[in-house]
Amino acid sequence: MPVEPPPTRWSLPRAGAPLLGEIAGVGADLEPGTLLEAYRSGLFPMRLDGVHGPLAWWSPGPRGVLPLDGLRVSRSLRRSLRRYTVTVDQAFAEVVDACADPAREGAWIDDEIRAAYVRLSQLGWAHSVEVWDGPELVGGLYGVAVGGLFAGESMFHRAVDASKVALVHLVRLLSEDGQPRLLDVQWSTPHLASLGVVEVSRRRYLRLLRAALELPLPAALDDGRR
Repeated sequence: MPVEPPPTRWSLPRAGAPLLGEIAGVGADLEPGTLLEAYRSGLFPMRLDGVHGPLAWWSPGPRGVLPLDGLRVSRSLRRSLRRYTVTVDQAFAEVVDACADPAREGAWIDDEIRAAYVRLSQLGWAHSVEVWDGPELVGGLYGVAVGGLFAGESMFHRAVDASKVALVHLVRLLSEDGQPRLLDVQWSTPHLASLGVVEVSRRRYLRLLRAALELPLPAALDDGRR
């Protein structure tokens, strides 16, 4: 079971009424209690200017979500699913490090953000899916699971389809008991849309979130490390 941290000392902004565009507020900290309160409220953290700007709390509208019954798996991706080995929560820090590679376009994960999510992982709230080609880590993703919400934070690949394989595995993990969980990807992109991601209004997202938070964690994320 995840360990509930001390509550945040901050009064976080409302996700339903951003101050500026998609930004609900600026400041606060990345303590575990703050992060969990944010996700439970429909917010997530990201700096305003890559790894250099102030910490901001975002509430996109529209929001990108992947319906668990809407994932599109191509014929070539089905072949890739047979090629790789997939694990869960076996190399969390390594996945975050790969996602944080400063050579990647739009890199935004700095040392403080990395440390914050590693702490959440140690408490049982943040999780990774790793994709291996033999002994080599070639892809993966990580995010935060609270009840029936999985908030995807970032993914990476070093081999063909490796990040997609991680996503397929995550969807299977979230779907295995038939609960209507919520897979939040923050923003849709053409790449994610090709996999089945859709956009919902901010109001609709917050309704989905409230329902998802009432659901249990998937067994694979509640039974300890695999």
